[in-house]
Parts: sequence; C-alpha cells; structure tokens
Amino acid sequence: MLSTPHPRRAMLYRMVMDHHVCPYGLKARHLLRSRGFAVDDRWLTSREATEAFKAEHGVKTTPQTFIDGERIGGYDDLRRHLGMAVADPKATTYTPVVALFGMTLLMALAASHAAYGTPFTLRAAEWFIAFSMAVLALLKLQNVESFSTMFLNYDLLARRWVPYATLYPFAEGLAGVLMIAGALNWLSIPLALTIGTIGAVSVFKAVYIDRRELKCACVGGSSNVPLGFVSLTENLMMVLMALWMLAAALGIGPGHAVPAAHAATAAQSAAHSAAASPGPPAHRAPGRG
Repeated sequence: MLSTPHPRRAMLYRMVMDHHVCPYGLKARHLLRSRGFAVDDRWLTSREATEAFKAEHGVKTTPQTFIDGERIGGYDDLRRHLGMAVADPKATTYTPVVALFGMTLLMALAASHAAYGTPFTLRAAEWFIAFSMAVLALLKLQNVESFSTMFLNYDLLARRWVPYATLYPFAEGLAGVLMIAGALNWLSIPLALTIGTIGAVSVFKAVYIDRRELKCACVGGSSNVPLGFVSLTENLMMVLMALWMLAAALGIGPGHAVPAAHAATAAQSAAHSAAASPGPPAHRAPGRG
C-alpha cells in the first residue's frame, strides 16, 4: 500500500481582531491551502501583539508566512515564492477599458433583446455607444478633481478655459443618458458632437503630433491607461453617434428600425387581441323573436 505524502507545512501570522480581519491574511491562507500546504494559522489579536511581532521579526507589515522555517514575507512575497505574477500598481494597463467596453456591449445586447426580441439590432449598436458614454462619465464623476487635473494635461479647450475640465464629465453623462432615452436630440446631438470633436483633436495633437506620453483621463483620474487610441476612440464614438442621430433626425438614415421578426410577433399579438375582444352586438331584424 502506497503511503500518502505529508503536506508541506506553512506558518502564517495574520491580524484577526474584533473589528478588523486582514484581507491579505485571508488571501494568503487561501493561497497556501490551495497549493496543498497544511497551514498553522496564528492570529495576532491586538495592535500590541501585532507591533510586538513586527519588532521581533524586523518586518513592517503583516501577514507574514514561514515555510520550512524560512520567512517568505507578505502576500506579494508569497505569490512570488510560489511562481505567481504580482501586479505592478504603476504599470500601464488596458484592463479597465476592456472590462468597461465588454460590459457596456453586453448591456446593449441585453437591452436590445428585452426591447426587440433579438440582441442584434441597430439600436443595440447605438445603446452600446450611449451606455459607454454614461459609464465613462460615471468613472470620471467619482473624483472630478482628479479627472480634471489629468484632463488639463492635454485637452485644448480646458487649457484655455479651466472650468471646462470640471464640466466635461457632466456633459458626457448627460449626452449619454439622453441618447439612451432617445430624448431631446436637439441637446444631445450638438453636445456630443462638440465635446467629442474637441476631445479627438486634443488627443490626436498630444499623442500623434507632439508625441507626448501621458495617462488617459477617460476612465477617471487614477487610472494607468495610456493616452492614445482608447481616448481617441471614446471621442470618435461620440462624434459618430452624434452624426448618426443627426442623419436619422433629418430622415437620411435608417433610424431605429424594429427587426422584422419582432414586428411580426407584435402584429400577431395585436391580431390575437383583436380576435379575442368582443365585437359590437348584432342587430336583430324587426319582428323576429
């Protein structure tokens, strides 16, 4: 009979107090257990115990992991020890943008399915842009001061009139919401066209003419998304959406066409309702019983 090998043992010191449980300690314990370690989970239940532990081992943070008597370090150190990647908080990334546009695309497809019975409609494409505008504005509005500071690095109008940097996310959000509703086109179309055009020109000049390396303010002021294609796409989307809606309003575009399948279903429902409703009472001929 083959003997089962004993799991490697790890000792984990982490803060577990009445009003605070260290989240990185929980992550470290889960990671160790998922890698097959038997964890000796030792709690630091007070600030005094935590400070005494840090002074004893000459460390500045907890949790601290020990494997086979060797101190590995904190949660990031543990990940490195196990051959796992550790995110660099200062590194540029497109992850927030991919997540945002992926979610707004799914939202647009879902809304189209709910409204028209199919996700693949022209209205879904319009909603995708409008939803994206609204969510991008939401991210900027989380910290308008931080956004405006980053925005002033490259926007041409904001650098001439500073309040525009604060007004921009409100204008983008308003245009997006109105376009979702299909309401007040006389306001949403010129608003999106104006801010989108200014933004596109500003980004193009900063990145492709001046060759400046800046962070993009498109997903808020605390992101590490590089200025360039993403921000240019955001502004061009607004411009194209405004032109599309303008063409529809002037009667030279397809407008918000309802898919044929949904139109047929609606017509069948209407016909069924008409057949089920009672018609006018029949008139009896005079003298008939």
